[in-house]
Amino acid sequence: MSGALVGIDVGTSAVKAIAIDEAGAVLASEEAAYPLNTPRPGWAEQDPEDWWQAAQAVLGRLERRVGRPGAIGLSGQMHGLVALDGAGRVLRPAILWNDQRTAVQCAEIEARVGLERLVALTGNRALPGFTAPKLLWLRRHEPDTFAAIARIMLPKDYVRLRLCGAWATDVSDASGTLLLDVAARRWSEDVLAALALDPAILPPALESPALAGVTAAGVPVAAGGGDQAAGAVGVGVARPGPVSVAIGTSGVVFAALDRYAADPLGRVHAFCHAIPGAWHVMGVMLSAAGSLAWLHDALAPGTGYDELLAAAAGWGAGVDGLVFLPYLAGERTPHADPDARGAFVGLERRHDRGALVRAVLEGVAYGLRDSLELVGELGASPPTGRVSGGGARSDLWLAIIASVLELPLERVAVDEGAAFGAALLGGVGAGVWGDVEAAIAATVRTSERIEPVAEWVEVYRAGHERFRALYPALRAVS
Repeated sequence: MSGALVGIDVGTSAVKAIAIDEAGAVLASEEAAYPLNTPRPGWAEQDPEDWWQAAQAVLGRLERRVGRPGAIGLSGQMHGLVALDGAGRVLRPAILWNDQRTAVQCAEIEARVGLERLVALTGNRALPGFTAPKLLWLRRHEPDTFAAIARIMLPKDYVRLRLCGAWATDVSDASGTLLLDVAARRWSEDVLAALALDPAILPPALESPALAGVTAAGVPVAAGGGDQAAGAVGVGVARPGPVSVAIGTSGVVFAALDRYAADPLGRVHAFCHAIPGAWHVMGVMLSAAGSLAWLHDALAPGTGYDELLAAAAGWGAGVDGLVFLPYLAGERTPHADPDARGAFVGLERRHDRGALVRAVLEGVAYGLRDSLELVGELGASPPTGRVSGGGARSDLWLAIIASVLELPLERVAVDEGAAFGAALLGGVGAGVWGDVEAAIAATVRTSERIEPVAEWVEVYRAGHERFRALYPALRAVS
């Protein structure tokens, strides 16, 4: 094959595309932003045309820099609903993963299917961000639009439709619709029947490295994966072993499994992985690096992050009893509670800005520990964690997280997020490698290992116990 391998990640704020060679070296990267629309409180929408225009722009710039791609893989924000009519026209703005309008429909789904049955089939309970509640919301509130739906798709799949005319999705992204039988890796007839949804509106669900289509220029396009699955591929988490610890705006602990397993209470997500025959479970906290960004913007908007982190380093582990709950936007794991709220507890007059920063770093680490313990209950026993995201740039924060998780953490040589994993999936689809594991072996390298700090571990065990006790105590009075 000639030409670079290109990965496209259709994110919430921008499309990012990278071009890599067969050794995993990044040859070029490009990004194009677009707006997020919030027409009403709690709503989040985007025009799919914005994704397509941005994707065209970044692909054009990449091609001018490195030539025509040899293969393309796609990733992107999960759960978003794109509704098309019979002529392929978009019927309304896409309803995104962070839209919160569907609480009533979530309750309806769990009542119709039964919570236990829903979790057994789909690996998840009904959450407002998922796709199925959005369809029920359209049926109730925009019946003319719902009646006109001929096809639906997820955000990255709309870009593929425009790129090569293929209507398809992949099983990792489809897992986030609440309409997939995750164990069987196919659409769930039982859930569709219970919700009175026509299976004809759903695209074929392919394995992530499968060839989904070919562009007019002859470039093969792989099915790709949801952003978390593709991101895990990009840091080398394919089979049971290291967990992925992503410290972006949200925080994710992602463990690969060789069998399907779901938490009966739905506290963690169980999805198909981007590797055929593999699944994954993941805990998601909604405000990880987002918590640090909030503190920065609220208390120190003119101060650099490095200065804040240096001030935090002046405080010892545990911050003399100060604890931060990072529930600034509600929470998913372990509390599926959109009304959960953040708090500082244990403040003293001597606590300064550095203490608040250190407490935020530790509070996020405690939240990640909640997720790690839950994925451990489902069979994950990781020897290490592979870290990615903006928060992974801080040595102090990684030392805190390693100590709270009691798990060595590894940085990877190339941290390009889901776009890197998408490029690998594109290469497998084009035959550059025989499977995803071979692609990872050829391209993913670790660059540094961060060990837990021995004298912090006991402090953080006690701190985590206090942290876990605070949510029910505060929930009772909020």
